[in-house]
Amino acid sequence: MKGIILAGGQGTRLAPATACLSKQLLPVYDKPLIYYPLTTLMLAGIRDILVIVRPEERHLFNALLGDGSAWGVSISFAEQPSPDGIAQAFLIGEDFIGDDDRVCLVLGDNILYGSDMTAILADAVAQHSGATVFVHSVSNPQQYGVIAFDEHGAPTDITEKPAKPKSNFAITGLYFFDNCVVDIARRLTPSGRGELEIVDVIRHYAGAGKLRVKPLGRGCAWLDAGTHDSLLDASNFIHVLERRQGLKIGSPEETAWRMNFIGDDDLRALAQSLAKSGYGEYLMNLLQCG
Repeated sequence: MKGIILAGGQGTRLAPATACLSKQLLPVYDKPLIYYPLTTLMLAGIRDILVIVRPEERHLFNALLGDGSAWGVSISFAEQPSPDGIAQAFLIGEDFIGDDDRVCLVLGDNILYGSDMTAILADAVAQHSGATVFVHSVSNPQQYGVIAFDEHGAPTDITEKPAKPKSNFAITGLYFFDNCVVDIARRLTPSGRGELEIVDVIRHYAGAGKLRVKPLGRGCAWLDAGTHDSLLDASNFIHVLERRQGLKIGSPEETAWRMNFIGDDDLRALAQSLAKSGYGEYLMNLLQCG
């Protein structure tokens, strides 16, 4: 399975903080925002990753992430000249996805956290056909794509930012699709917003009876760090958990090591390169305490 991180867009909701820097490069507590969706893909066992960025920021993402080899993954880059919708990612990444591979798309400003997350991701990866999307109960569904269900749990309505939501279940920015998604995206027509909508892709799978919708329960947190308030909330959330537990969230170095993408010597070298920060000290302690 291939992985795509969509980290383009204009970041207008975060202006002026994003006037000259992508929101995915802004810090969420002690790490760049993009580290969190990156480690979500890594926890799913995905090691071949495409990062879609604005052309003028490609060099910045490359400086931060490199080719991924230090973390035991392969990272490549593609450019999104204009923000024409989430589903555009499949057209930009068509050659990367290829003719046979399935793909997981994660939005670059999404943070997912939960004790069962590895098992949840493994279950989605194990599905070899159709689509799997995750929903989470929110208090403001008008700001998201929303899925409503019948009494048997089957999806009955999929709407982008509805004025009168039929449920409180928002679609998170993590999607698993089979290889058909490229052809589906190619046949989409832009919405009234002028975008290729991800909800139209999801509706196609639902109409074909090939959509799995998985609610994330109370033990999982989903944060969309796309506004000033939500970015601050995300930083505070990560700060509280890391200080309380003494464990880091969204660390590609630790994730790579725990997923056996890299070994002890590799982690030690990464820790030494960050020796002057508490982050490097934390990584070194992992080798001593596990």
